[in-house]
Amino acid sequence: MSWIRTISFDEATGRLRALYERVAGPGGNVDNIMMAHGLRPHSMEGHMAIYKAVLHHSGNKVPRWFLEVLGVWVSSLNGCSYCVEHHFAGLQRLLKDSERADAIRSAIAAGEPGAGPLSEAQVVAMRYARKLTQAPAQMEEQDVAALRQSGWDDGEILEINQVCAYFAYANRTVLGLGCSTQGDVLGLSPNNAANTDDWGHR
Repeated sequence: MSWIRTISFDEATGRLRALYERVAGPGGNVDNIMMAHGLRPHSMEGHMAIYKAVLHHSGNKVPRWFLEVLGVWVSSLNGCSYCVEHHFAGLQRLLKDSERADAIRSAIAAGEPGAGPLSEAQVVAMRYARKLTQAPAQMEEQDVAALRQSGWDDGEILEINQVCAYFAYANRTVLGLGCSTQGDVLGLSPNNAANTDDWGHR
C-alpha cells in the first residue's frame, strides 16, 4: 500500500479510527493516500479539509467535472498514476459521458489538452495549470490575465489555482510514500458538497 507502515481500518483506534470512519467508503474502505497519514492523524485531517474545500465544496463555481480534469492533468504532468486513475474515475462519474471522458484522457496523455473536447476557456486553464506545475517560478501576471480574458472571473481563477496547488501536494504525498491503488475503490469522493464536515466517500 505504501513504503511506510500504515494502520488498517480494523486496527485503528481513538482519533485515527474516528477520522477513518469520516473518510471511509463502502465496507469501511479507506483510500491508501489517506491511510498513509495513519501515523500522524492530524496531517490526514488537514489533507481532507483542503481536499474537500478545493474539489468538493458548494462554494465552488467551476464545474466539478472540470476540476477533476485539472486534477488528472496536473497528476499526469507529475507522473502520478495513482491520482490519474482515482480522479479519472471521478471525472467519468461526474461527466456521465464516457466517450467524452475518454477523449479528454487521450488528449491529456498526448500532452495536448487543446485536442480534447474542451472549450477554449478550459484549454486556457489547462495551459495555466501546465505552466504552474512545470515552471512555477516563471508565472507572470499575464498568465492570470489570459484566464480572465478567456472568461474566467477572479474567484474561478482562484479555484483553478487551488486545484493545481492541491494536486502538487497530493501527487508528492503519493509519489514520496509509494502509495499504490491496491485495495482502493476508484472514483469515490465526498459528494455532500453542502456539508463541509461530511468527508464520507461514495
